[in-house]
Amino acid sequence: DFLLGYTYSKSIDQGSNLGEQLNPLNTRATRAISAFDMRHNFIASYRVSLPFDRIFARSNRLTDGWSVSGTTRFSTGFPVTLYDDSDNSLLGTLGNGLNNSLLDTPEYNGAPLNISMNPRHGRPEFNTSAFSTEALGQLGNSRRRFFYGPGISNFDLTLTKSLRITESKSFEFRLEAFNAFNPAQFYGAASVDGEVNDPHFGEIVSAEAPRL
Repeated sequence: DFLLGYTYSKSIDQGSNLGEQLNPLNTRATRAISAFDMRHNFIASYRVSLPFDRIFARSNRLTDGWSVSGTTRFSTGFPVTLYDDSDNSLLGTLGNGLNNSLLDTPEYNGAPLNISMNPRHGRPEFNTSAFSTEALGQLGNSRRRFFYGPGISNFDLTLTKSLRITESKSFEFRLEAFNAFNPAQFYGAASVDGEVNDPHFGEIVSAEAPRL
């Protein structure tokens, strides 16, 4: 048994939370992909009965009732949100500490981003020298979000043995593993530091849980 699902989507807005900077004179200047935009999302769920009774040419309590099931997901990452905590724009875009951060946008010089999704080499996820603090009294020209962070490739698996006791009663033994193959999952809306004045700007700073 299997169930496959694939979604292709794109979400655009002028602000994904209460504190994101909006230019009231030109709303298109703050139009960008949403913080929760996920372009590609593929999920498969499945269950396979293991034919030990056929392999060993006998059917008994030891060979019957084995199966493997699981969920596999391949998804692209969330966009990297770029912001600047200097308030050089003088718009007073200061976060309230609850729903948002300091959300001026930085200046982008147009240099190649050189995006890399693997933080193991110790380099930032993108070319941080392409961004700088905006000039005093000016809005930064960078869009809030226009490229993506790391995605996810995850396998959750279950090995099951059903043992019939009577016609109406049985035991089920289960071995479950979440993130079964244990690759590091550098995934999430806040996995990449997008604050231009932070010492970790551009670095992948968080990961999902390891195998459980």
